[in-house]
Amino acid sequence: MTPASGGGRVRSLDTLLRLRRELHAPGPPRRLSVPDGMTIPLGCDAVAVPAAYGPQILPRLPRVGCVYADDTHWWWLVPSDSDYALEWPAPARYAIGAVAPDAPRLIHRPDGEIPYTPPIPLYLALCRLTGTTPTWSQVVSA
Repeated sequence: MTPASGGGRVRSLDTLLRLRRELHAPGPPRRLSVPDGMTIPLGCDAVAVPAAYGPQILPRLPRVGCVYADDTHWWWLVPSDSDYALEWPAPARYAIGAVAPDAPRLIHRPDGEIPYTPPIPLYLALCRLTGTTPTWSQVVSA
């Protein structure tokens, strides 16, 4: 590579593309942090939904816990094991330990000390939005 007239280095297109990808690559997964003053007596998992669903889910819930957001997803804190006997409808993703890529920002903090969104109302709202039949209502075949 030859020095450019401005004294800098000339970089190949491949190098520039790699640098751009690294700049926008998700960071290492990390646990969503619970705000100071809140406790997680039941452990903590998270349900991620596409960001477009977030505003549609909020009014359907009787109580909203901590909600985090990035450019593509909203993350709802739920008690640990909220996936027990439930198949969360696609495109939702269940994150054991509330581990998320990058560091979504907190966009909703509930009053009080408990950060959870009740999982059953969240599950039903997601089923409704995605046109999915709740697990317990599905016909079981022999």
